[in-house]
Amino acid sequence: MQVAFHKMHGAGNDFVVFDARARPLALSTATIAGLSDRHTGIGCDQVVLLEPGDATATVGVRFFNADGSESGACGNASRCVALLVAGGVPGTAVTLRTSAGLLPAMVLDGGQVEVGMGRPGLDWRDVALSRKADTLHLPLDGDPAGCSMGNPHATLFESRLDPSIDGRRLAVDPLFAEGANIGFASILAPDRMRLRVFERGSGLTLACGSGACAAVVNAARRGLTGRRVAVEMPGGTLTVDWDEADQVRLTGPAALAFTGTVTLAATAPAA
Repeated sequence: MQVAFHKMHGAGNDFVVFDARARPLALSTATIAGLSDRHTGIGCDQVVLLEPGDATATVGVRFFNADGSESGACGNASRCVALLVAGGVPGTAVTLRTSAGLLPAMVLDGGQVEVGMGRPGLDWRDVALSRKADTLHLPLDGDPAGCSMGNPHATLFESRLDPSIDGRRLAVDPLFAEGANIGFASILAPDRMRLRVFERGSGLTLACGSGACAAVVNAARRGLTGRRVAVEMPGGTLTVDWDEADQVRLTGPAALAFTGTVTLAATAPAA
């Protein structure tokens, strides 16, 4: 069957978005992986599925990594969804229902979108560790700090980093019961850092919104930065604000690259 899609990106972190609000759409793990392939599919870091909203949310959203596994949250994709659902109109508020909770978003001027990512999870159980550990200093090479932004993250600060540490390997360390997104941060100033992230199920991406949030939370916890930080990533700059009410807000660009249709076989949904 022919299905319409939107190709979108936030600071180069790109997504194939399917709108299933009017008609349910089942996507298998294999279908998602095929769509994500940059050589034989449309190509993206994640596939995003929009579902009907309810009394509490404008729209339901599910996020799938390039390998077909499901992710709990994605800051860049959330901003793209908000832009799409709002029709690109500045000043429009949108609430997203995700498996990580309700995420309020606001379309700003100049193609910028702000999304509220909620409270960071700082307990070892929030980060889905396989055993009790101090999330401020995880017992791994490079002395990473861990937190959850709806999905598990670990941040390494490059002033203490052994260059032999492999983000892909660390992402599947047995300490992370569900795997983790691994960020490598360089602190440039109390209000600025440079960051690259290996996303579980997708690999190195041009930007990672939840990874930027986690990196700022972890840096602030260690006293390396303040609580409002510009995060330079390969695809662009995101701004993270961890306010005194313990809420994390992410602001950055969102854009529609193109629209199209793709032929999908009738299939069972991803697990």
